[in-house]
Amino acid sequence: MPRFAANVSTMFGELDFPDRFAAAAKAGFRAVEMQDPYDFPAEQVRACLDEYDLEIVLTNVPSGNKAAGDGGLAAMPGRERDFAVTMETALAYAAVTRCPRLHVMSGVMPSGSVINDCEEVLIANLKMAARMAAGQGVMLLIEPINTLDVPGYVMSRQSQARRIVEAVDAENVRIQFDFYHCQIMEGDLVRNFEAQLPLIGHVQISDNPGRHEPGTGEINYDHIFEVIDASGYDGWVGAEYRPMGDTVAGLGWFEGE
Repeated sequence: MPRFAANVSTMFGELDFPDRFAAAAKAGFRAVEMQDPYDFPAEQVRACLDEYDLEIVLTNVPSGNKAAGDGGLAAMPGRERDFAVTMETALAYAAVTRCPRLHVMSGVMPSGSVINDCEEVLIANLKMAARMAAGQGVMLLIEPINTLDVPGYVMSRQSQARRIVEAVDAENVRIQFDFYHCQIMEGDLVRNFEAQLPLIGHVQISDNPGRHEPGTGEINYDHIFEVIDASGYDGWVGAEYRPMGDTVAGLGWFEGE
């Protein structure tokens, strides 16, 4: 079986955020990932990781001003300085938590913009961010996100992610392959995963519809896990899903380590 990391931003939501680390460890997870932990001091998160002997494998870069509708800044024309500030925040947080990967969110295409302009900004920002992250040994990840859940998201298809990573041409910029998003946008999960494999730096899972735990929807995760094992991918697989009910009750898919 792959190595699974619990996403403590989406799982164990019945608990306060700091208590989710203990719950993840008790359930058998040896690693966790987070989406947007910045309301909590990095030192507090690091203490939780140490107390429960957990590895942190991924954190999102701040997505900007959520109240104003921001959903990521990396591909936003005219927001380059704002993006640089979010990278500084994320790298400082990662230095304390010792997080080796950061998900850089492209964002929703602004009204009046065209995709080519957004992609040019994204490539330039990633080149800059890759230099910032390299000295810290941090990998940056870009993820195609489905446009049903996030209408207008700049990066939504696997071929687009590959093209951008190849244009950036930095060893520490890779693809975050999420089977849920790929299923909605393109399907053909095995072939898409295998085609992206040389550029994949992290994998995430959830089922469709509903973004719930594996086994609740249409994706054959028994087969997907076999494919991941056979592929030689030895990184972490993030369980980034919203449990249908109690988190622990829905862990039948997971064999704790």
